[in-house]
Amino acid sequence: MGINAFTKTGNTVTFLAATTAPTPVQCSSTTLGGNQYRVINAGTGIVFLGYGTTAADATAGATAVTTTAPAFPLLPNTDEILTFVPNAYFTGITASGNATVYITPGDGL
Repeated sequence: MGINAFTKTGNTVTFLAATTAPTPVQCSSTTLGGNQYRVINAGTGIVFLGYGTTAADATAGATAVTTTAPAFPLLPNTDEILTFVPNAYFTGITASGNATVYITPGDGL
């Protein structure tokens, strides 16, 4: 058995990260489990991604990392395959400006 390319398992969601975190979006998979996501930061600045099993968890996690914080930093203009909880909620903040973030549930690398 080899490593499979990323296979989409649900609809893409998007949000506009800004200096204040927007309302979290839920990224739902159509498969059981569904805990891998293709995350694209289409902006020109770092996005500090907050995520969790609830919208409140995602909002609480969207904090700029200075020494330690629960956020996941997404570098500008990057495309990552990441593993989080199934059907996760996402939001994010930036240090300045805005950045569009796209998240697609799926499976593979």
